[in-house]
Amino acid sequence: MDREGLRVVPEAAPSVALETAEPADQGTRAPDDHVQAGRRGTFRALASRPFRLYFAGQIVSASGTFVQQTAIAWLVLRITRSPAELGLVLAVGGVPSLLFGPWGGTVADRVNLRRLIIGTQATYGALAGLLWVLAVGGKASVPAIVAISVAGGVVQIVDSPARQAIVGSLVKPEDLSSAVSLNGVVMNSARVVGPALAGVLIITIGTTPCFAVNALSYLAVIAALVMLRPLRSGARRRGAGGVRAGLGYAASRQQLWLPLVMMALVGLLAFNFPVILPVLASRTYHGNGGTYGLFSTVLSVGSVLGSLGVGRLRHPRRKYLMTAALAFGLFLAATAWAPDVAIACVMLLATGAAAFSFVTLCSTTLQLHSSPAYRGRIMALWIYVYIGTTPVGSIITGSIISAAGVRAALLTGAAACLVAAVIASRVHTPPHVDAALTDLASA
Repeated sequence: MDREGLRVVPEAAPSVALETAEPADQGTRAPDDHVQAGRRGTFRALASRPFRLYFAGQIVSASGTFVQQTAIAWLVLRITRSPAELGLVLAVGGVPSLLFGPWGGTVADRVNLRRLIIGTQATYGALAGLLWVLAVGGKASVPAIVAISVAGGVVQIVDSPARQAIVGSLVKPEDLSSAVSLNGVVMNSARVVGPALAGVLIITIGTTPCFAVNALSYLAVIAALVMLRPLRSGARRRGAGGVRAGLGYAASRQQLWLPLVMMALVGLLAFNFPVILPVLASRTYHGNGGTYGLFSTVLSVGSVLGSLGVGRLRHPRRKYLMTAALAFGLFLAATAWAPDVAIACVMLLATGAAAFSFVTLCSTTLQLHSSPAYRGRIMALWIYVYIGTTPVGSIITGSIISAAGVRAALLTGAAACLVAAVIASRVHTPPHVDAALTDLASA
């Protein structure tokens, strides 16, 4: 590793000779990400059969998840006729992860990941099936929905870090950035496809079939997991200690704590689009639900483009993290000052691309630079700073909007991104290269 960025040593090749920092300091050109030997392109991870199976299963399952989320929102709003209660119901599922999220990674580091994920996905499917049965019988009350959401949140504690950590065993190390970017594409595409499909189902046959669609969608990912065989063993090598050991491991490596700190700051103040976009559409531009839907779609399209773009890189580097955070902040500021809906859409498209380039770069960096013995805990910390900051960030953003308006909230997020970029620019990497980090070779 040198001052030009974060390099990774492939897990299969721990004996790479150490390099000195002097050539980099003297301007010797590092190998370019796009000209190294091997496959090139955003989709190169699909050359791996295990990843292809996993990718196909995730496409179906993720879309089903967003079908159900949309149907739940519609059903709860129809039952309660209260946006406040709707917000509470939607937020309650995230409480278990907020309280206990980091401990899920400890579980993921101690068991076979493939078997663990099969179990969690089967449990998700059973919960969706239960909701479907209750809806068919006319018993899908708000308390029942809350109970099922909380149960799903408990499952998510171990499922999220496990699904993040298993990706590294499905592709070659040099293809990991492609795999992570394609995972992001799946989720961001599902945010568009799922609600659209749910809307069609709700209009034509009601909300109840949406729960059946989600329950059945888990069969696809379970079947994929049963069929695939990871390129590296799914048995976990036990790392010492629990959450505290994971925190110590992350704190000892600039390659790990830097993206976590950056994401914590950016996630808290900049990733609050569900709060910002409705207000931006209705109050700033005096639009309606269609305007809000347009903003959400444009942002999602940008996020897909950003994830695909990062997939072309072989290894993330510190300068890429810094650039993505800087671009995210600048486009948020530009969105704040957009004079009309058309320009706001262009800025949101660019914002989505920059935002999810940043997210994908952070996630790839963490997976490439963590030992398999600690990867579950590291990815649990990642989920915690990425998703766990959302409830607190939503409250802060809502307060800023109430006090000073939505443009002030966007500018606050922009400032957070710029601070994160400054942190990345001021951090100097250690004098040794990643070849010295021998635990990366533990497959």
